[in-house]
Amino acid sequence: MSNESLFERAQKVIPGGVNSPVRAFRAVGGTPRFISRAHGPYIFDAEGKRYVDYIGSWGPMILGHGHPAVLEAVQKAAVDGFSFGAPTEREIELAEEILKLVPSMDMVRLVSSGTEAAMSALRLARGATGRNKIVKFEGCYHGHADSLLVKAGSGLATFGNPTSAGVPAEVVQHTLVLEYNNLDQLEEAFKLHAKDTACVVIEPIAGNMNFVRAALPFMKRLRELCTQHGSLLVFDEVMTGFRVGLRSAQGLYAKDLPGFEPDMSVFGKVIGGGMPLAAFGAKRAVMEKLAPLGPVYQAGTLSGNPVATACGLATLREIQKPGFFEALSERTRSLVSGLLGAAKEAGVPMVGDSEGGMFGFFFADTLAQNYGQVMATDKERFNRFFHGMLDAGVYFAPALYEAGFVSSAHTADDIAATVESARNVLR
Repeated sequence: MSNESLFERAQKVIPGGVNSPVRAFRAVGGTPRFISRAHGPYIFDAEGKRYVDYIGSWGPMILGHGHPAVLEAVQKAAVDGFSFGAPTEREIELAEEILKLVPSMDMVRLVSSGTEAAMSALRLARGATGRNKIVKFEGCYHGHADSLLVKAGSGLATFGNPTSAGVPAEVVQHTLVLEYNNLDQLEEAFKLHAKDTACVVIEPIAGNMNFVRAALPFMKRLRELCTQHGSLLVFDEVMTGFRVGLRSAQGLYAKDLPGFEPDMSVFGKVIGGGMPLAAFGAKRAVMEKLAPLGPVYQAGTLSGNPVATACGLATLREIQKPGFFEALSERTRSLVSGLLGAAKEAGVPMVGDSEGGMFGFFFADTLAQNYGQVMATDKERFNRFFHGMLDAGVYFAPALYEAGFVSSAHTADDIAATVESARNVLR
């Protein structure tokens, strides 16, 4: 089998040959790699070629692939049963573990995907506040629910327009899209729409326009405005949760803004350890508005299934071991600094940033602060770099709009080999 033959076969039975669009390599060109197996920091394609994996299933594989403790937990759970459609003790254990690490929440509801968690959180925010409008930011991705597939209107007095066919304009009429890190727009939006705004949803470190942080003054003012006007601040930590630090991104902001916390949080990826699992949570008064206690309906047959909870619980316990995040952060920083150093040697403008096990880089002179600036970076140079690195056995995200991920399984030798490959490609 070859990647090409598999892609040809896939395109006959799956739209675009893939089950999630970014996998199609449309942004970078070429043929997707069909992965047959993985181990530690490596993935292997259908042709047997090995790649150093900096996608990590888009974030969940913080321990690398096939971690012994996780495998053992999953195998034992699978023997006991895949799914029961009834409560299990492990659901409670996972919820307790998450809540122990995220003090902004009193209760969580487990679901099966980040899209499902974000969609449910926004419905709950509307139900809890009795308001309809939501505010999001351009370049932040919160799943493919209809009300979130939206681009900015012509001004702050006009709400968004659908970015996908099949989404009626009426569905997104209550969604306002602002520029990330733009304080003036934020102030104006609340001046115009505060009394109708149920929530503001944000990726505190955006991972779907590469790696872009919400600036501290911006986040501080966002928290103040939400508090002042009774709108709920929703942190989408599907990517950043337990990936940028043990207390997630909200823990990082709390260090600089004493007492800071969001009103609601959405988690995925790491809490499932690679299995389909996500969650959303808030204080008890908000969460008790969910069915069966309250009027906001949400349900799911596979929510909190026993195999996924076993995988997630084992992962969360491993990342709490002493020194885990210190070592992971250092390894990630060494990768980014190595890439930037190689670019500087080659006379190629490149900037980058990282936090915990999450990183990003741009072919530009300054770090992007919003989606418009990301779009202005050198896309063609990124595409050439991507393919050069892929040929060298290094698998970065196949689009400049995606963040990258390092696992605890990546060794110093893996990082050094990656940097050396980058040095050759950048030349």
